[in-house]
Amino acid sequence: MVISKNNFYISPEEYLEGERVSPIKHEYRRGHVYAMTGAKKPHIVISSNLVRRLGNHLDGTDCIVLALDIKVRLEEANCYYYPDIAVTCDEREINSTDDFICHPSLIIEVLSPSTASFDRGDKFADYQTASSLQEYVLINQSEIQIECFRLNAEGNWASQIYRQGDELELKSIDFRCPIAQIYQKVPGMIS
Repeated sequence: MVISKNNFYISPEEYLEGERVSPIKHEYRRGHVYAMTGAKKPHIVISSNLVRRLGNHLDGTDCIVLALDIKVRLEEANCYYYPDIAVTCDEREINSTDDFICHPSLIIEVLSPSTASFDRGDKFADYQTASSLQEYVLINQSEIQIECFRLNAEGNWASQIYRQGDELELKSIDFRCPIAQIYQKVPGMIS
C-alpha cells in the first residue's frame, strides 16, 4: 500500500541499496519511493491459501511461486513492485539470487480498499510492460470475487470474473481450483 511519497528523485540503484537495509518495504515508481503498510488477516489468509495450492501444483515443474518479499522489476516502466504473489518459469529467474525478478508470467494482487484503484489502473499499466506477463489476477478480500486479466493471441488483455461456486483457471500455469478453496478460512467469508 502506498502511504507516503518522497519529493526528490532516487535512482533505482539507490532504492535497491536502501531497500536491502530498510525494516519496512517500499515500492519504487519512476524515481519516487512509497512505503507499504502491513496486510490485514483476510489478505494474509487468501494469499497463504493460494501460495500453498500454486506451490503444490507447480512442484516438479520449472516454475516457482514467490510471495511477500520478492520485488518485480519493470525496467521499461522504471518501477519495482512487491506483488502479493508472482510466478515465474524463466530459467534466468530460477538460477538468480537477486532480490527481484524481471520475467513474471503470473502476478496476483489481493485488493484492499486503499489499493484497489491503483492496482487496477497505473500498477496494471506498469505490469503490462513486462513482456513475459501472461496473466494478472486481482482478488477481492471483501467479497468472493476474482478478476483475471489474460493476454490473448491478439495482444489484448481480456478480463474474466470468477464468483462463488466457480472454478478459478490460470491458463499461464495450467492451474484450476474451486474459488472456495482460495477463500477457505477467511474471516467473515462463507465459502
